[in-house]
Amino acid sequence: MSRLTVFLVAITGLAIATAGILYVTLPAEDADYPQRSSGAALIGGPFELVQHDGNTVTNETFNGELMLIYFGFTFCPDVCPTELQIMSNALDLVGDDAEQVRPILISIDPERDTVEAMAQYVSHFHPRMTGLTGTVEQVAAAARAYRVYYERVEDPGSNAAYTMDHSSIVYLMDKEGQFITHFGPGTKPEKMAETIRSALSNG
Repeated sequence: MSRLTVFLVAITGLAIATAGILYVTLPAEDADYPQRSSGAALIGGPFELVQHDGNTVTNETFNGELMLIYFGFTFCPDVCPTELQIMSNALDLVGDDAEQVRPILISIDPERDTVEAMAQYVSHFHPRMTGLTGTVEQVAAAARAYRVYYERVEDPGSNAAYTMDHSSIVYLMDKEGQFITHFGPGTKPEKMAETIRSALSNG
């Protein structure tokens, strides 16, 4: 086998391996989630947290509304505000029917995200945006229910001292808190709005 042939075979193998790694590690927006015996996705469940107005709420507080849920934190420099703005823009496109949708930010950084901090932060987005925080245990339970990854990462070189590494997914839940679908990072507001309208029309 010539050196050129060996080289081409090696390059081809590397390309295939790289493609395989990317396929496994990059989540698709239509990726399948684990299923319950009923066929419904194992996403969502009971939670008890504190709303940005200081009131304790549960998942049942929002029954009767679609929930648009994002897990993030107020010190997030770019990804979180970008996704929350996409959610806000999508609800603007939905128009008056947005009154039937509850956009929610659930903090993954309860140490810094106090009720006051959440109230100030969510005021920059859609008027219906609701901030939820709680104890470390309450936040962890909510994150487990939604299969959300998050981890504290020390950052001694910054004023914040640490940041949070986390998955970036927006979940759309129906009026009974059941999973409908999810949106990956950078979803167009128009697409999100279209999906919300469809969910509303289906009850």
